[in-house]
Amino acid sequence: MNPLCFTVIISIRECNFALNTLVGFIFFSYDQINMASSYVLFMLSLCLASTTKFALGGNFYTDFNILFGDNRANIQDGGSNMSLAMDKSSGSGIATKNEYLFGRFDMQMKLIPDNSAGTVTTFYLSSQGPNHDEIDLEFLGNLSGDPHILSTNYYANGTGGREIQFYLWFDPTQDFHTYSIDWNPQRIIILVDNIPIRVMHNRENIGVPFPTSQPMKVYATLWDGDFWATRGGKVKIDWSKAPFIAGFRNFNANACIAGPEGSSCMGFNGGRNKGLDAQIRKHLKEIHSRWVVYDYCRDFIRFAHGFPSECRKNKHT
Repeated sequence: MNPLCFTVIISIRECNFALNTLVGFIFFSYDQINMASSYVLFMLSLCLASTTKFALGGNFYTDFNILFGDNRANIQDGGSNMSLAMDKSSGSGIATKNEYLFGRFDMQMKLIPDNSAGTVTTFYLSSQGPNHDEIDLEFLGNLSGDPHILSTNYYANGTGGREIQFYLWFDPTQDFHTYSIDWNPQRIIILVDNIPIRVMHNRENIGVPFPTSQPMKVYATLWDGDFWATRGGKVKIDWSKAPFIAGFRNFNANACIAGPEGSSCMGFNGGRNKGLDAQIRKHLKEIHSRWVVYDYCRDFIRFAHGFPSECRKNKHT
């Protein structure tokens, strides 16, 4: 689906109000429409004149470029499905043509079956340069029968090291599951099958960097990580099992495409507590009590002299 264009001369909230009001006019008489507020019509005209683009939907053919691996990145079914393969010569990866500043990004993935030890399959956002921002979902390969680990992390201004790793409560090699990144200036939510598993709040007020200004592309990759991925690098890739293949489908972006002035996206997808009601917070606590296998905020060896500032805050609020 091609991106749709709206105006950000005014706020996104005002655009939404104008558009929703216009839809409501369908049910009114001609005289009632003539009585419509000139403010609403003026706001709508500004919206329709916009140069800011919003992505709705997604297609692997039209929205992505092959990053590496050549035909190991295999796009199928008109761009709705894609597979990444890795052999001893190379892995593979793709990246979006556009850069985004805030939005929600969904990807359905089916991980490598059987013995995938040493492989890393990823879905993430990243900007460019040494002081880059990044929001990571990395699926660490495993020996057959071992639990599957999803490692999450984020970088801001080139600083990362905020890993939280989860055991998945299902077998991600048997079917496709939906993994999502929901990003706005106030918080980031990582979701699995629409269940939030991690929330990262903006703590810039206490000196913790947060990704708010650098537009990012969407990436999907499969690569050799056997120096660290499985049991700390003790288990290596069994190349007799190659090629390793992971499936991707139904990519969806509801996001602001960054233009020359990234500030035009600042109102998009906003809200510190958007998507975080009391029930969701309860689920988050349950997920963290049952499925977290590593949390940097509990790593007493790594932070023997004191935890980072954000670790002293309640991660579920």
